[in-house]
Amino acid sequence: MYKARLALADDHPLVLDSLRQLLEPDFSIVGAASNGKDLLDLAARTKPDVILLDVSMPDMNGYEAARRLKIDVPTAKIVFLTMLSEPIHISEGFRAGASGYVLKQSASDELRAAINSVLANKRYLSEKIASEVREVIEHEWLRPEGFTGDLTPRQREILVLLTKGCTTKQIAGELRISMKTVEFHKANITRKLGLHTISDLTKFALAQGMTSLHPQE
Repeated sequence: MYKARLALADDHPLVLDSLRQLLEPDFSIVGAASNGKDLLDLAARTKPDVILLDVSMPDMNGYEAARRLKIDVPTAKIVFLTMLSEPIHISEGFRAGASGYVLKQSASDELRAAINSVLANKRYLSEKIASEVREVIEHEWLRPEGFTGDLTPRQREILVLLTKGCTTKQIAGELRISMKTVEFHKANITRKLGLHTISDLTKFALAQGMTSLHPQE
């Protein structure tokens, strides 16, 4: 039976050893690298089916390595395996070309499923990711243009509150979501619209009829 060929990249030797022990019964490990540059060389030589890599690595971080890998070995599926659970890191990982994002603390439970999912041309997002973050990222997956384009309903809500002068903490309380999720939405709003000041965001909201200069009676 054919075993999918995996390349590993992490700057911690103990992590690489643990991954080998976890995955070798079901997959073929073609090699391991401790930094992004060595990973590029490894992938070019071995042409793996799946590449597992961390975000934080010396010489070249995981995001930059992933972007290069999508050019050098376009058939390889990329899965980030990292401790970083913040929304901005997750979205950056998928923008860099990843098909999967798994948190290290759940690797033993999820990594095999993640690998099999990406091999089946499906995306995989760790079950440990907060539900409100999963909802946003999975919504963006449905858009052919990725993380650009029209605002989601939640982003429109947050934009209106921003134009009213609400702080991140106030918006989180009003919408009953975490402050991290608010910051994630704010980053995507400014990226999509290309607007970075409250003044410009307010002008946009006014032009779209999303808010008014006059308070409601």
